[in-house]
Amino acid sequence: MEDKTLDCLVIGGGPAGLTAAIYLSRYHLDILVVDGGKSRAAWIPTSHNHAGFPEGINGKELLDRMKDQAQRYGTRIEDGQVAKIERDAGSGLFTADFGSGPVVARAVLLATGVTNRRPPMDMEVHDAAMAKGLIRYCPICDGYEVTDKRIAVIGAGERGRAEAIFLRSYTAELTLIAPDGPHEFDADERKLLATDGIALIDGPVEAIEPGEGDITVITAGTRHNFDSIYPALGSDTHIHLAEMLGADLSGEACIRVDSHQRTSVPGLYAAGDVVLGLDQISHAMGEGGVASTTIRNDLAKNEPLLR
Repeated sequence: MEDKTLDCLVIGGGPAGLTAAIYLSRYHLDILVVDGGKSRAAWIPTSHNHAGFPEGINGKELLDRMKDQAQRYGTRIEDGQVAKIERDAGSGLFTADFGSGPVVARAVLLATGVTNRRPPMDMEVHDAAMAKGLIRYCPICDGYEVTDKRIAVIGAGERGRAEAIFLRSYTAELTLIAPDGPHEFDADERKLLATDGIALIDGPVEAIEPGEGDITVITAGTRHNFDSIYPALGSDTHIHLAEMLGADLSGEACIRVDSHQRTSVPGLYAAGDVVLGLDQISHAMGEGGVASTTIRNDLAKNEPLLR
């Protein structure tokens, strides 16, 4: 696709990648964003945590605004999924392929994000329930919206317990449901959960049925109704491109970076949820800004950026 060597290839069009793209283009760098269209931000019906939008903003609308802003300064955005990436040790250049032919870049920013594991449901039914706020994934983002409502966390072990305890500060009607079988908490753990007012229901979860104003979880033939549920089933970090390039990973299967978003591979940077952090739009955007400025300055060390 590209005959000219890019200054930077940004892989991922979520808040981190698009923030970086805005900065990089305003640094007068030649960049390309390859976006697979799977940013978790697009799932958000309304974000009330994002500063500057007192009435909240839909996640897809936010991404569309960011794309428009980046393109105003010359960012090119292509739909696609980068399947292969290599780095030439001699030149330090990266070659990536996303189906439209290879592109060559001096630097690469990985902003590939993560995917939440969903409960077993029809995708359209799941997405419709999310749009209504019946299914939620981010207590930090929208715990306020479930204040004093009937809430269930579907999760097990420490992950499920931690999410339930976090949400307990928003509502007294909190239930923790094991997804696959009985809870395996010991007596002391059960006592602590009971003291916190968190009810326990053993799995397995047989079905989840969204309604008009509530959502039903069925376990062992028993129906349990809630205003919203939070699946706490873990997530999958998109680190396969970092692994191809031999970048160091953290123990949490995220890409390890320094304080300026540099990975262990020269010329390779990472930002957003693919890096261990808060998994928040504001945090991802901040990392995108840091990464883009680091990329600009590192490129300038190798070749002065003169006009």
